[in-house]
Amino acid sequence: MADLLPVFLTLAGRRVIVVGGGPVAASKLQALLAAAADVTVVSPEVCRKIETAGVTIVRRPFTPSDLDAAWLVVAAAPPDVNRAVAEAAAARRLFVNAVDDPAHASAFLGGVVRRDGVTLAISTDGHAPGLAGLLREALDAVLPREIGEWLTVARRERAAWRREGIPMNERRPLLLRALNDLYAREGTTR
Repeated sequence: MADLLPVFLTLAGRRVIVVGGGPVAASKLQALLAAAADVTVVSPEVCRKIETAGVTIVRRPFTPSDLDAAWLVVAAAPPDVNRAVAEAAAARRLFVNAVDDPAHASAFLGGVVRRDGVTLAISTDGHAPGLAGLLREALDAVLPREIGEWLTVARRERAAWRREGIPMNERRPLLLRALNDLYAREGTTR
């Protein structure tokens, strides 16, 4: 398998189809809704968590036309349904995350750490989601609690560098110096 390209998607207002109505499908809703996606769940039956999620629900088996006008697909159904979803998605050039079914996936949703405007994502190419979860917990534990302050400094410095025409390859050492200055000004060693 070729290396995966890590990417962050803007899904606000864009149609995302979730095929499947059980707890696994429901577990994907929080991240999709946080991204302001326009989510439609397609499944003959749905669990209570999906019922109360505020998403559009289509109560019937999947049909390929369900993917029309979609930007992303999440397949959280039995393998035969995931396979049909993957085939329909490929025909439409859509990426599909087939939950715990890497053979039918072209996109993998990894472990995610979000803090104060910084997002870290971990992937095992869909082959070891438990390991991705452990790595997410480890990174969350070591990520500096003041990362929001780092982001504020980085934004401010970037704006200045752009105004001054400082080349990209010279910016990292300048950022490191600015972050070190943040700690020096506070007189602490966090």
